[in-house]
Amino acid sequence: MTLAAQPGSTDPTSNQPDPALDQSIAPDQPVADEPAVLAAGHVDLGPRYVDDEWTLLIHDDAAQPVWRDPDRTVLQVTDAALQTVPDDPVYGFLGVPAGTQVHVVPQVQHPDVVWVGWNTQDPRVMQTIDRGVTLELADVDGPGDVTMYLQAGTFSEPQVLWRSTEPPGQPMWVEVNTHTHANWVFTAPGVYLVAVRVSADLVGGAQVWATRHLRFAVGDATSTDDALAAQPGEVAAVPPSAGPDADEPGSTGGTGPWLVVGLVVVALGLAVALIVVVLRGRAVRRRVEQERTQP
Repeated sequence: MTLAAQPGSTDPTSNQPDPALDQSIAPDQPVADEPAVLAAGHVDLGPRYVDDEWTLLIHDDAAQPVWRDPDRTVLQVTDAALQTVPDDPVYGFLGVPAGTQVHVVPQVQHPDVVWVGWNTQDPRVMQTIDRGVTLELADVDGPGDVTMYLQAGTFSEPQVLWRSTEPPGQPMWVEVNTHTHANWVFTAPGVYLVAVRVSADLVGGAQVWATRHLRFAVGDATSTDDALAAQPGEVAAVPPSAGPDADEPGSTGGTGPWLVVGLVVVALGLAVALIVVVLRGRAVRRRVEQERTQP
């Protein structure tokens, strides 16, 4: 799904100007060196140049504005973010039953929950990119599913942007000088590594891209130290979409690739056995017919 985000600062729940989204970024804002855990306040992921290299950083505006390295930053989603999935089929894309408790980083700021959005407002980025950038969901490691969606008001249909249960990619177009927030839904507590790729065409004709991992520690019981130390592939893989025979949301079970391979092997074996039985039956019939025709 592609989002053609509108430049400027508006509240997507009302399409009215929102002071919380009205920001500008100074060109000399530093990149912090120290590790950080961000459990509340305003943060955005966005492209930035570091030592003339295109990359994706986290802009932390909770106190003194600063850019942070995603590898040294944990986005802690505490139990203050718990919400109940409504009994409404419009939220079926979340893949969990109505009444399920999930952690939600909300589209509209909650004072006790980290507020994660994205921006294309770094001054050098705005000067060098051609119209905008593309954000993609490259991969997700975690104990549950991750979904990001927009919803313009209570009675509007949700607009799904990213789902970890779908193939990687799901490009989202973001115009220059954009600042936007969305709903992030995590179906189970634990450590998540969310790989995000940012790419752009530059006004000079070159192409740039980078992939970085956002580190989420979801739930009060989840260790932020574990989230900071986690490496891609070391946390539980995201299970497939829930189906009639799938495990409960948040489990690490479900139909895995080895089970699929095993079923294919069994099917091939049965097919070969059937062919052998048919050929043997034909051979036996030919011998019987030959014996009947002999004097």
